[in-house]
Amino acid sequence: MLNIYRYATDGEVLKKQLERSVVFEQDVENAVHDILHSVRTGGDSAVLDFTERFQGIRLQDMMVSPEEICNAYENADPGFIGVLEEAFRNITAFHRHEVEKSFFYEEQGGVILGQRVTPMEKAMLYVPGGKAAYPSSLLMNAAPAQVAGVGEIYMTTPCDREGNVSPHILAAAKVAGIGSIFRLGGAQAVAAFAFGTETVPKVDIITGPGNKYVALAKKMVFGHVAIDSIAGPSEVVVLADESANPDFIVLDMFAQAEHDPDASAVLITPSEKLAFAVRDAAERRIGSMLRKEVIAEALSANGAIVITGSMEEACRVSDMIAPEHLELHVTSPWDVLTGIRHAGAVFMGAYSCETVGDYFAGPNHTLPTNGTARFFSPLSVRDFIKHTSIISYSRKQLLACGEKIATFADHEGLQAHAEAVRERLRQS
Repeated sequence: MLNIYRYATDGEVLKKQLERSVVFEQDVENAVHDILHSVRTGGDSAVLDFTERFQGIRLQDMMVSPEEICNAYENADPGFIGVLEEAFRNITAFHRHEVEKSFFYEEQGGVILGQRVTPMEKAMLYVPGGKAAYPSSLLMNAAPAQVAGVGEIYMTTPCDREGNVSPHILAAAKVAGIGSIFRLGGAQAVAAFAFGTETVPKVDIITGPGNKYVALAKKMVFGHVAIDSIAGPSEVVVLADESANPDFIVLDMFAQAEHDPDASAVLITPSEKLAFAVRDAAERRIGSMLRKEVIAEALSANGAIVITGSMEEACRVSDMIAPEHLELHVTSPWDVLTGIRHAGAVFMGAYSCETVGDYFAGPNHTLPTNGTARFFSPLSVRDFIKHTSIISYSRKQLLACGEKIATFADHEGLQAHAEAVRERLRQS
């Protein structure tokens, strides 16, 4: 189930096994392209047709009623509601630290320069609700949008064949204060919010994870709207030394692998003893897992235990993967952190398991996957704002430097640019 590799001798094999990229099959691309075109031209009718085809129901109403939301909240386990509320407070508190402010400053000659920060007007949060429902995804997407000050926040999530939406998701929506909820899923939902229909509003940004059809649809509508990222299967890398607890590591790897057969879980350690202890613990504990078949498939295809020559080399291997989640099961995690450059989120020490970040701690769990942590960041308030440059030049300052500006334009061969400045100089 979990193969053990030695980086010194198996480096090339490892690179091929651990390489992860966003690649979509041609039939998926063709299907999504057709869905987007149909929804853009057909509006509500196309959305309803695809919903009937893929979700098995001809909807009479695309939106979830306020009564449905209230009923889900009122019928939920009060203990679960309490957990949702506390988690949402933690997530919101964290994202308040990300708020950016507009700035202005004055230079000589009466010049004022600056940058204005404004929230986007409309956002759509996609929340998976097919094979598994994730109220945590709603909380993680809603908090930064609200902190940013987005004016209108919509949510969409797939319904079942009876038209019902997960009550856990609706309860979380009530906790987060999200009232505009659509019972749509798949590429057709992304298309509807990207282009707008008779019923569905066109938004400025679409965020949230989904299956490969949703991910590709988001990629294809980028430019019509902003998106957060193109999410792939989940992944975790565990860096561990000889002090680590094998059972902690195994369960953290299982936690990632149980998501999906395409999920990835990798242990990197300079300790040969720990490597074999983790493999043995995995074989011993797999039988007790409810999703043991999914876990075994994921670990066999995308899992590995890598023995390195040192912790420094372990950090280099981790950076090669640039994982979504990185756990540091080491004696001095803050020292090891300095050797890490690429990771979506880093979990410090044996008691900072990834599950804590998924649900409760506060930092966003919508993270870059497939190695994109080399250049992408977690979902944040910054995704829901935009920056506008402000330039205020005085007559005095343009007289002082106008000819320099016009000369610059001359050298780019743009006569009107230069003349726009020189005419002002001639009339001053």
